[in-house]
Amino acid sequence: MNLPPRVTERAFERLAEIGAADNGKALRIAVEGGGCSGFQYEIALDEPKDDDLVLEGKGQKVVVDEISLPFLENATIDFTQELIGARFVIDNPNATSSCGCGTSFSM
Repeated sequence: MNLPPRVTERAFERLAEIGAADNGKALRIAVEGGGCSGFQYEIALDEPKDDDLVLEGKGQKVVVDEISLPFLENATIDFTQELIGARFVIDNPNATSSCGCGTSFSM
């Protein structure tokens, strides 16, 4: 069974902190070819489109386009804050390997 990606409370809370929805924006998670492992994540604030999967929480939205959706099946979108910085991260069970930067992966 295909399970859509899941967004953590912490990720929605961060979107609320930066006021994404107040500006009509959502966090867009996309998968593109390239990167050091074959695929890479594109994470940006963007306006939702009609054919996006929309995940909502705390008045905020995370969107995934139809092409990226199979690559993100059952993935978890989170926000982390560490000494090296704060960023949105994706825990993707479909990735067979990933690079050290955490933005590219292979399947």
